[in-house]
Formats: sequence, C-alpha cells, structure tokens
Amino acid sequence: MKKDIFAPADILLPEGISHETWSVVACDQFSSEPLYWENVRKIVGPEPSTLNMVIPEAYLDEIDIDKESDSIRASMDRYISSGLFRKIEDSFVYVERALSDGRVRRGLVGTINLDEYDFSGSDAAILASEGTVLDRLPPRIRVRRGAPLELPHIIAFIDDMENTVIEPLSAKAGSLPTLYDFSLMEGGGHIKGMHVSGTDAIAVTEAMRALHMKSGTLMVIGDGNHSLAAAKVFWDEIKKSLSAAERATHPAGKALIEVNNVYDPSISFEAIHRAVFDVDSTEFLRAISDAVPLGNDYELRWHCGKQSGVIGVAAGCIGDMLAAVQSFLDNYVIGTGCSIDYIHGEDALIKLTEDARSLGLLLPAMDKSELFATVTSSGVFPRKSFSVGHARDKRYYLECRRIAF
Repeated sequence: MKKDIFAPADILLPEGISHETWSVVACDQFSSEPLYWENVRKIVGPEPSTLNMVIPEAYLDEIDIDKESDSIRASMDRYISSGLFRKIEDSFVYVERALSDGRVRRGLVGTINLDEYDFSGSDAAILASEGTVLDRLPPRIRVRRGAPLELPHIIAFIDDMENTVIEPLSAKAGSLPTLYDFSLMEGGGHIKGMHVSGTDAIAVTEAMRALHMKSGTLMVIGDGNHSLAAAKVFWDEIKKSLSAAERATHPAGKALIEVNNVYDPSISFEAIHRAVFDVDSTEFLRAISDAVPLGNDYELRWHCGKQSGVIGVAAGCIGDMLAAVQSFLDNYVIGTGCSIDYIHGEDALIKLTEDARSLGLLLPAMDKSELFATVTSSGVFPRKSFSVGHARDKRYYLECRRIAF
C-alpha cells in the first residue's frame, strides 16, 4: 500500500524544562542581525534549548561547519540520553499560534513523505514555492547527516477553501489534550499545542487524501524551502543503499513539518526585500531601469541614504516581476562585485541602507490567491520572493523527531 503523503508521527517534546528557553525562532531569520542571536544566547544561557541544535544563518560565514555539526550532534545525543523527551506516538499536534499582531494561526504538525516532494519543479504532490539555491544546501545536509533528531521550522500550505482538514480540529480544540502552552521569546507571540490521535488523526489523514484527489498538488512549501530540500537530497543519497523494505520504514524518508491552510485569515505573505551593499546607487538605478520592463503593473520602491523613489515594472504576474528583478540582481553582482542580502521587514531594510554605498529595493507583497495558481502553472517563484508574515511570526523550533537510531 502506498504511504500517505501526510501522516502522524512519533513526536518528541521536552519535559521538565522551560519551554520559553527551549524554543527559538527559525535559523534563517535575522540573518543580518547577529545582535538578535546574541541576545537569544543570553536568554537561553546554560538551559537546554533548540538553539544548541541549529546554526543561525547570521553566523554561517564565520564558523567551521564540521565543528558546529559535531557540536549539534553532541547536544542531541545528550538530550536524548538524559531522558529529556517524552514521545507522543502516532500523532499530530494541532497548533494555535497567537502572532505578534494578535491574530491566531492554526496549523497541524505531522510528517510528509519525501518521495512525494520535488523542489526542482514537476507534477509532484508537494512542491517548492521558490527557486532552490543549491549552494545553500551543503551546510544543512552536513547538519542532518548523522544527526539523530530533526527539528521543523518548515511551513507548508494546503489549498483547502472548504476548510476540511485543520478547521474541524479548531472547532473541537477545547476537548483536545494540551501538550504545551506558553509565550515565545523575543516578541514571538504565544503558542499552544494540542494532541491529535486516534479517530481524530484518522479523520485528518482521510481529509488529506480527499484533498489530494481533488487538487493533485497537495502542498506548496511556504517557509523552510532550503531545509526541506536538504532533507530531500540527504534522503535520496541514503536510500540508494537500502532495500525496498528498509526504504519503506526508514525515518529519514519523512520530514516533520507544520501545515497551514492558505485561506486561514491569519496567513499573510510579506515581501522579502533586497539590500545591495558596496554599490554606486546612481549607476545601479540606471542599470536596473534599463534591464527590467518598465510599466505600471507593479511598483518597485528603492531607498538609499536619505533618498527614495519608485520604478514601475511591467509584468503579467508578480512572479514574472520578481523573476525580472532577481535576474538583474544576479547578473549585476557578477559584473560589479557588490553583495546582496535578503531582508524581512521594511524598517530593517531602511536601517541597513542609511549609508550612501548601500541601496534597498522594497518589493511588493504577493496576494495569497496567487500561490497555488502560480506554482502549478508557471513553476517556482524566484528565491526569496515572499515570506509568511513577519520574522518574529516564523515557526519556532519546538517538536523533534528521531531520524536515526
């Protein structure tokens, strides 16, 4: 029998410790703000924490990946051997996340079958939403290789306009056993997780099957595209040496993620802006105006020091507009030697581009209705096209799962 695309899991949760210090935001957030991560380190101190099992991207250029990977593995082994975790067997976790603006995002934590996922663009059941930068995968693969645990910060969307999968759990949340309920550090809002098992878990699985039969493409990855791509590459490596029976049961053939309904009222797509460093702003603005199709379909705002302005771009959809801008930037970096960072939040971008040799491009946000239609018809968006909400509203590491024994 074919494995379900989305299934319950044996989920590990810490017990007997502070969840507030255990749970930290996704490693790819605040990548240009090491002070954020230094403050997180101070908050965590010597306490058990997911911070000790991830590498914040703010430090990727200054660390020894092999050494850090060994340290992560040692922390995982220590937490496992100390009896830190309790196992929630064959279950989902229904999550209600109160965001920084007060809205509540409803999600469901479970496992996807990595054989049903493709990040290169195809007719697979689970698709990436953005282009994968292959150079970003090796550090993630290095961490996963040999690690006994995985920690999800991946968020996937389902196109469930009729509210058949997650919303029934919301209606009965008062009767579901609570697994955790606490405030997240550094302005991350509040999170509550509830145990979904037995007939409730069966109902979720059946609803997912029906949704897949109806739509073909079941999920589009919204956050954590590169982490999931690394898990896929690692699985494709190791499964070559496994028998058919071993492939069917090996824990690395799945990945733990959170699923959200794209039509949930709390879901919003935020633009990911571009900061260009060590650049001649006058020359840059001339070059981009010559390179992208000019028109009135989309506004590309720019900021440099005390100056700002708008470039009108012609495009049939926002994906085409983003592709034109990203293609220009990729070529411009090669030709000039400047550098680019991808920034969440308009205020953060403006602060980073106060100097005359730095320029920020403020990209428009995508309407949620464009996600599935664009990915299924036109393929992936350019990398870093959009973000699911603000940086502090990203998924925090919390649940774990064994991927090696």
